[in-house]
Amino acid sequence: MASSSLNKNIALLTKLESYIELYQKLNETISGETIGWHIAHSCQVINTITNAIVHSDASKAKPKFSFLYHLIMLTNHIPRGKVKAPNIVIPKNTITKTEIVEEIELAKANLQTLASTHQNKYFTHPIFGDLDVPKTLKFFTVHTNHHLKIIQDI
Repeated sequence: MASSSLNKNIALLTKLESYIELYQKLNETISGETIGWHIAHSCQVINTITNAIVHSDASKAKPKFSFLYHLIMLTNHIPRGKVKAPNIVIPKNTITKTEIVEEIELAKANLQTLASTHQNKYFTHPIFGDLDVPKTLKFFTVHTNHHLKIIQDI
């Protein structure tokens, strides 16, 4: 894996960390969720997908061209309010500061795990289809940036 992808994602997690003290802050004109929710969700996406990738069988991947994936990755922009996150990556409403810190630490460890994972391992995104490790890392960058922008607006 290119170390630049790893470094970008670690830098984004560090930015998320800088907002931990504001985890209870809510601005419903921006989002119906708190800053802590957005931090935890971003980390849960990394953690859940890394687990799926590690346990995948690279020989079973069925990559397909996704215009939407390429458009989002090219523009580095996910439109707000257009897609609902799967339940598996929706944090509980009563998430604590300690749980948020744990999610960030696990996400950092999982990024390191991906650094040594076969690049053809994959996970199946509900919209984009099968994404290998390099495409997943790009998705993590765009997705985390999306939530950082929301956090900054809050």
